[in-house]
Amino acid sequence: MSTLLWILLVVIYVTLLVTLGVMTFRKGHFVLFWVGIIFPVLWIIGALMAPTERAQAAGVE
Repeated sequence: MSTLLWILLVVIYVTLLVTLGVMTFRKGHFVLFWVGIIFPVLWIIGALMAPTERAQAAGVE
């Protein structure tokens, strides 16, 4: 049972990181995206930040 729980937690963790990484990239925070591969907490910051002017012009909300 413990192994199943760990696998489930890892799947949730990876899903959240990928989702936040894509949000960061789409909002125009490219440096945070690439550095976030090493330090995933930057993906959370990038996903919560407002989009860049360039991303806003492209229609990202």
